[in-house]
Amino acid sequence: MREEILNLLSGQKIGKVPAFSGLIHVTQAGLEREGLSFSETHRNAEKMARAAASTVKLTGLPSAVAPLDIVVEAEALGAEIDFHENSGSTFPRVKKFVFESGGQCLHALEKLQVTSKSGPTAVLREDFGVQSQGRVKLVCEAIGQLNNDIGDKAVIGGLIPGPYTLLLFLIEPGALFTEMKKQPQVILDALALLSSFLSQVGTVYRNAGADFITIHDMGGSPGFIGPAKYEQFVFRAERQLIEQLPKPRVLSVCGNTNKSMHLLAQSGAEAVSVDQTNDLAASRIALKDTLLFGDIDPVNVLWQGGESQVREAAIRAERSGVDAVWPGCDLVPQTPVENIRALTKS
Repeated sequence: MREEILNLLSGQKIGKVPAFSGLIHVTQAGLEREGLSFSETHRNAEKMARAAASTVKLTGLPSAVAPLDIVVEAEALGAEIDFHENSGSTFPRVKKFVFESGGQCLHALEKLQVTSKSGPTAVLREDFGVQSQGRVKLVCEAIGQLNNDIGDKAVIGGLIPGPYTLLLFLIEPGALFTEMKKQPQVILDALALLSSFLSQVGTVYRNAGADFITIHDMGGSPGFIGPAKYEQFVFRAERQLIEQLPKPRVLSVCGNTNKSMHLLAQSGAEAVSVDQTNDLAASRIALKDTLLFGDIDPVNVLWQGGESQVREAAIRAERSGVDAVWPGCDLVPQTPVENIRALTKS
């Protein structure tokens, strides 16, 4: 199935609709099998790789992803992270924002950038060393270890946030929303620089051995920010990021994105992943030649449902035209492994 998925991502026709994921899909059962707690997997490459590979080994789902949280890039830019060391399976979150405003963020980012000789797009200074910032190098090591362990049987995904999602991790949201109204160009400029930063992170993940990159733009989804704000603030930055990343690229958006599928079709991504609130049949038409991934409900179906519900949801997704069956978002760690097995056998 690994080769089939790689063929699909490269634009080739394959026989069977595969089930896999480019989002975080670690289970509590897998962690227990490896003798790990979730909190310790985020700051140790070997433990991160073991946790990510555990789902493949327990369920047969032919994919693994690193990192196992979405705040690696915010930390690399100075955000203080709470790893919830005594909180079971809680995902890391930003504990303290780095900047008080978009203007302050833009000023700091401009110090890290130079203007590209080939045009107006800004790029990171060569001496910044994106791989040396925060946990980026650690994630690269985990990706390499995943390849050594399960690279012959599963695809390896590198996960990055979208530029707007990253901005939400750097600035207090209230201040950001105010600035979007009063100084929109400042926010647009900051997003452009964050796109450049993220493209270089995604590139080092690919160079480390990731087979594809998923841009997990939860906060920047039209389902969160709204179609008008998505078109005004997010769309251009996502396009820039995708253009600068090596192929293949998957854009993951949460919530009801039905009114913006025509824009998502123009993002440049090889695939768009949507969740269970999306009209799959209409999205299939809107995306045209772009791959459509989705849309199994990670809470009500995969976590709280039964195996028959999982199979029925997967069959519905296939009939609606998906090119791959994906969870609509990151898995709840308590998701039963039987349900994931049912997904792979649908």
